[in-house]
Amino acid sequence: MLPYTLLILLVAAERVAELAVARRNAAWSRARGGVEYGRGHYPVMVLLHTGLLAGCLAEVRFADRPFPPALGWPMLVLALGAQALRWWCIGTLGPRWNTRVIVVPGLPLVTTGPYRLLSHPNYLAVVAEGAALPLVHGAWLTATAFTLLNLPLLATRLRCENAALAGCTAVPT
Repeated sequence: MLPYTLLILLVAAERVAELAVARRNAAWSRARGGVEYGRGHYPVMVLLHTGLLAGCLAEVRFADRPFPPALGWPMLVLALGAQALRWWCIGTLGPRWNTRVIVVPGLPLVTTGPYRLLSHPNYLAVVAEGAALPLVHGAWLTATAFTLLNLPLLATRLRCENAALAGCTAVPT
């Protein structure tokens, strides 16, 4: 359980780093007239994502979940891949990336990096991580609960973000 606990703590530290980047980027966006959308669902998202990490640790400990090598190793690779995709998104969007939906009027849509392949690649990372991270150590209840609770939240988030971005114009690269 110690290696898994360390993994979850590393992911938690990564989340703290994300929040620092998001705070800096929010200031950048607001300084340029950025407008925030979807404030209402943001606290729910924070609670759910925090619950994912807590649930991973709690289920493994209290339900005495063993490490299943045949499932655990591939799920670890998938979870790490989700992290790589997330940071590719962050790097591609630069100061425009945020955990909140903040749009700077007049800026074109980003169509490079993973955004040349998908409209919302960061959400693919969220979905993959939400299933894979708990399953690294057999926490199937946490994986299922997060996935089911995340579906309506993700639908809300996508509607919000798509509406916010509707005023942007894509510039082919």
